[in-house]
Amino acid sequence: MSSSSAASGPQSIAEASPLSLCAREPHVPADRLVAEMVPPPRFDSVRFSTYIPDPNQPSQTEAVGVLEAFAGGLGGAHASGAGKGGKRGFLGFGRSKAPKTPAGPRGVYLDGGYGVGKTHLLASLWHATPAEPSLKAFGTFVELTNLVGALGFQQTVQTLSGHRLLCIDEFELDDPGDTVLVSTLLGKLVDAGVALAATSNTLPGKLGEGRFAAADFLREIQGLSARFRTLRIDGEDYRHRGLPQAPAPYSDEQVTKAAYATEGASLDDFPHLLDHLARVHPSRYGALTDGLTAVCLTDVQPIPDQSTALRLVVLADRLYDREVPVLAAGVPFDQLFSEDMLKGGYRKKYFRAISRLTALARDAKGIVGA
Repeated sequence: MSSSSAASGPQSIAEASPLSLCAREPHVPADRLVAEMVPPPRFDSVRFSTYIPDPNQPSQTEAVGVLEAFAGGLGGAHASGAGKGGKRGFLGFGRSKAPKTPAGPRGVYLDGGYGVGKTHLLASLWHATPAEPSLKAFGTFVELTNLVGALGFQQTVQTLSGHRLLCIDEFELDDPGDTVLVSTLLGKLVDAGVALAATSNTLPGKLGEGRFAAADFLREIQGLSARFRTLRIDGEDYRHRGLPQAPAPYSDEQVTKAAYATEGASLDDFPHLLDHLARVHPSRYGALTDGLTAVCLTDVQPIPDQSTALRLVVLADRLYDREVPVLAAGVPFDQLFSEDMLKGGYRKKYFRAISRLTALARDAKGIVGA
């Protein structure tokens, strides 16, 4: 297309229009999933020194000390190779000479409510661990299960078993299949000498309660629990500690005008976006947001069902990780989920989504009328 045609007629209007999430159907190669197993952009620069413990919550200060010691214990040589053609093993030995996996927990488990800084601490542990980035992996529980889906179980084990550390954020077990899958995967990684760290809003021994027949998978759940030293982190949601309430939703007209005036913003009708999320695998939600400077939503309504709600939770997590402001018209974010949802087995996911979307709504205030 020539420059003259690009500057005339309806095409120039279309090119000036906002982007649309509903128009995107990204394909994410498996190698990208592996390469992106690092702390997300929001946590690029966090360190233990930048974590500010609440003076009224001594468990936060204690967690920093335990994690710093844990990171220090992961120093020394690692499985970077056992000579030409040799198999990688723990501490640099060949597989046949690898020392036995030490008894006892091989990881730490950060338990606490949303907004107490668990992901900050987990990312700080990743940064503090003395190893090349290629020997450390960081991802959410959903991203880990997506990796298994993309690579296959055996290839995932082979890919991650040479790592020194695997960090799993937002550890969740939403169905029996994932329970067995992750339990088996982590068992094999621990046997290979990989250290583990995880965050969740649920204690390891309580995973699955209120979601499926936990008694049927008690052995697997307890097996996971035994692999971690649990650190309880108490406190209030730092995203709202001492801050004003989230801004009230804007009108559809305000949101639309802001989307047209903001380069790189997307504009979507909320019900249509929810329909679109059902057609895109959650492993692609990160790619769905590539290059966006803001997400603008009109006609935000309460979520109609649990499956839709859980998909929105994943999108909210990816937007939060990437620090993409969210400007919305319709109901406030704290009214997205029904009372039954907020009392059910997934309630902690929904509260996390409300917390993160509220923070992103604050970030979007500056684009209205800009």
